[in-house]
Amino acid sequence: MSTNALPRQSDDFPGWYAAVVRRAELAEHSPVRGSMVIRPDGFAIWEAVRSALDERIKATGHRNLYFPLFVPGDVLQREGELVEGFAPEVAVVTRAGGEELAEPLVVRPTSEAQFWSTYAGWIRSYRDLPLLYNQWANVVRWELRPRLFLRTTEFLWQEGHTAHATQAEAMAEVLRILHEVYADAVERVLAIPVLRGRKSAAERFPGAVETFTLEALMRDGKALQSATSHYLGQRFSEAYGVTYTDAAGAQQHPYGTSWGASTRLIGGLIMAHGDDRGLRLPPAVAPVQAVVVPVGNDPGVAEAAPSLCAAIRAAGVRAHLDDRDHVRPGAKYHEWELRGVPLRIELGPRDLAAGRAVVVRRDSAARRETSLDRLPGLVGGMLDEVQASLFADALTFRDSRTLRPSGYAQMRDFLAVAGGMAVAPWCGDAACERRVKDETKATIRCLPVDRGWSGGDCIVCGRAATEEATWAQAY
Repeated sequence: MSTNALPRQSDDFPGWYAAVVRRAELAEHSPVRGSMVIRPDGFAIWEAVRSALDERIKATGHRNLYFPLFVPGDVLQREGELVEGFAPEVAVVTRAGGEELAEPLVVRPTSEAQFWSTYAGWIRSYRDLPLLYNQWANVVRWELRPRLFLRTTEFLWQEGHTAHATQAEAMAEVLRILHEVYADAVERVLAIPVLRGRKSAAERFPGAVETFTLEALMRDGKALQSATSHYLGQRFSEAYGVTYTDAAGAQQHPYGTSWGASTRLIGGLIMAHGDDRGLRLPPAVAPVQAVVVPVGNDPGVAEAAPSLCAAIRAAGVRAHLDDRDHVRPGAKYHEWELRGVPLRIELGPRDLAAGRAVVVRRDSAARRETSLDRLPGLVGGMLDEVQASLFADALTFRDSRTLRPSGYAQMRDFLAVAGGMAVAPWCGDAACERRVKDETKATIRCLPVDRGWSGGDCIVCGRAATEEATWAQAY
């Protein structure tokens, strides 16, 4: 692995990001433009994220299933807004088995159409509801400007698709997923503070009545949509002829939801916590939580280091022994800093003679001498401190880059250079929303989950505001 310095975030954030992903061996581009090969460390992070989400999804009563990758073209066409919204990104198979297909097959960009066309055969009575299903899958969206993890032609995700008897039940589902599944996992496991909100009409998911979102601020002042939860109303049940008989014997259309989070979260993890030396991984998702690095060629150290690493593993920590004899200690330190390992434990002859080791935290670079006897029992607490510290640091950064502007000119100039998030009153007019986007490239990232505004004038046009919006440039 190269020991050359990374680009500085302040000088070239995109270059820094690309270099970290490549040199930390998280992912690389595949021969197919826009697709990626996720390497073992990158996939281990995804497995940790997936486990955190899956645990919470199941705790809310959902079950996993799986639908095919290919969607009959006529099935997708039956939902007009969905087709229109995804048309530029859809991949279509027209030839297979050496012959032209009688009917083209769409490679799924999302699965609402598949689920609801199938639900037509699964739902008959109110007793069949609710249907609470989730699938872990890959999807394909033909991305014109790919970036590893952030926007790729093929990516991994989970997508929930549920059916309910009432509007109130469906809306409660949407918000439960937003708060209890997504926000809880992203903040407690990935240590990324998020804003919970809903999208403006211009930013909603195609076919949704309402879209709710988590928005996080990255180190370059841009926002990242981290997960979305959609209230679909009866649009999909009507489009696909899904009805049920209610308790009174009348025919009704069920209400739907869909929600998803993807490998984009890994990109968010990198950009929310990384520094000029590379990754800073929260211990909850770090493939290696602590690395033991023997220093020098002392036989006693060579014997003690494996025992120390084994004792740390026995304490429930993902520990790794770096006993490579062809790599100098300084190069090892650099490599493990780049990879973002939360704790580095250095053990040299003097340390061993004194019955101690040196523990270095990746988040703060703080060094601590700790007795070898006590060290295995203390590592877990140290990791908890790192996890909390990374969240606190990201929250402080977000707060420091959140502006409540005194006027439109101040907000425009702030957003035009991706200064961070701007929070200001908005009248609800799409023309004001478009003006901000045209002049700054910023969009409304979210609106308050609960409608209502106590007063004030729109930051853009000066008319009476209806709510408060959060604007930012975004990925």
